[in-house]
Amino acid sequence: MRNAAYTAEHVRSAAGPLLPAIASLHGSPSARPLLYDVISRCQWHTYEAVPHTELGHTVRDCGRALCSMISERSEALSGFSVFSALLDVAARQDRPDLQPGFHAEMVHLLEGLQGKACLGPLAEDPSGEDPGSAAQRSVALDALWTSAASWMERYEDGLSPEAVARRSVRRAEVLAALGGDEADWADWQWHAAHVIAGLDSLDRAVALRADEREGVRRATAEGMPFAVTPYYASLFDEVADSGRDRALRAQVLPSCQCASAWGEHMRDGGPGAMDFMREGETSPIPLVTRRYPAVAILKPYRSCSQFCVYCQRNWEVTGPGSCEALAPWEQIEAACDWIAAHPAIQELLITGGDPLAMPDDALARILRRVRGIASLNVVRIGTRIPVTLPMRITHSLADLLGSLRSPGHREILLVTHVQHPYEVTPEMVAAIARLRSRGIGIYNQVVYTFYASRRFETARLRMLLRRVGVDPYYTFAPKGKAETLDYRVPIARILQEQKEEARLLPGTRRTDEAVVNIPALGKVYLRAAQHRDLLAVLPNGSRVYEFHPWEKGIAPSQPYVSVDVPVLDYLARLESIGEDPAEYGSIWYYF
Repeated sequence: MRNAAYTAEHVRSAAGPLLPAIASLHGSPSARPLLYDVISRCQWHTYEAVPHTELGHTVRDCGRALCSMISERSEALSGFSVFSALLDVAARQDRPDLQPGFHAEMVHLLEGLQGKACLGPLAEDPSGEDPGSAAQRSVALDALWTSAASWMERYEDGLSPEAVARRSVRRAEVLAALGGDEADWADWQWHAAHVIAGLDSLDRAVALRADEREGVRRATAEGMPFAVTPYYASLFDEVADSGRDRALRAQVLPSCQCASAWGEHMRDGGPGAMDFMREGETSPIPLVTRRYPAVAILKPYRSCSQFCVYCQRNWEVTGPGSCEALAPWEQIEAACDWIAAHPAIQELLITGGDPLAMPDDALARILRRVRGIASLNVVRIGTRIPVTLPMRITHSLADLLGSLRSPGHREILLVTHVQHPYEVTPEMVAAIARLRSRGIGIYNQVVYTFYASRRFETARLRMLLRRVGVDPYYTFAPKGKAETLDYRVPIARILQEQKEEARLLPGTRRTDEAVVNIPALGKVYLRAAQHRDLLAVLPNGSRVYEFHPWEKGIAPSQPYVSVDVPVLDYLARLESIGEDPAEYGSIWYYF
């Protein structure tokens, strides 16, 4: 990849022989259809001239993207004219609003349109045999896997002997900081009673960088939910900038940008404005959310053992152990009655908050009430407890969950959130084994944040999860909330990861689905271009997408326009943590 100083001159150079034709359209009343013609003719001739390989497909995709972005409809929806900007740049008109991120996108689009994209294969094609032979194919597959495996080996997991030894030392340090002993460590209630919820106790238990300390200070000053279990704190390395635990720290230690944006948003709009997914519009009764015909959500408990910085419901959760966390029983009863009155609902997700943060008796009462709803044949429990407090998965809790199963009639499943291989520990593996021994299926949904987005980082997680008994389920794009800016990655990176990394894994390891969560509508798949349109690239390099709701083709529905984060900015951030942006070069050609 070139350096980040993309300019209009780079765009004109990339246009090459197309430049005179594009520049000549400036000011022409029929410029738009003529530009379509320039793009289409270039796409056609280039596509015919290159083999029907990935390069040819890139020519096609760049042509489609450019034609989509120069339409009047795209301008109206995005609020920006790529058409005018491209003509101005070609004609050397002054456009101070256009930044390097915009120029970088145009450079790669124009180069790709002309068959000059640098895609960078993961492994070089082997040679020496008939390229069409089965033996040659097998050699090529071996080379691909060798390359993928070498990438995954860069990321240490929490099961390695080195990590186990490291965490043993850290456990003693956390216990000393919080006044506990070895007997306390196995007691989940001790952990719940000693959750780290302030900077002073965090500083005693964890080595912090100055920016981490300031982020936590701002978050607590703003009233942003913040809590870390002693167990999870022991997973942080003794050295604050080792890099191994980067994703773990980012899970719970808010950045300064995150904390400031959260506080500003709360002051401007109050809790209701923080409801990014607009659950209020899809909640027919308190505690219930319903976005799909056969699935509903029940939220009886509004707290967690610890809080994720990008939590969907961070505006309504309460502190760990709060007496206000559990909804009144009358509300829970009314919610269950409503669900029972709608037998189209076949599956229920119990979430919150984290239901497994409740004591056994409260959880058992709710689950037994839900078991009485005849239409439900699957009950899912959304929880991070296996990751943040695995000692909570006691034999008695596993027995309780297993007792609610009725094979052939009703299944009980857990959906958890393991974010990184370094979170997977012997304690977590033991907790998963206890659940699976009672017939409980366990699924994982990962949030694809910047801190888990290096090449093959999430692939490494998938490979590990299946070994410990957890099925990959969803890969979520971080929600486009103001306070999540530091955690977001471009949609293009998620598409690249699914195509170039996850696709190389064994079938049972690549079973997760990449999705974007759309306010009030729910999940939109990223697997095919039919689910979205690229509308524009804004002056700062942000792509603007129109996402098509899941109801498309089923019922009338409105699309959703979303602004992504700039690809160039993302690559610059990767470079700042030691990654080579050239190894991500094909990202520009995922739309």
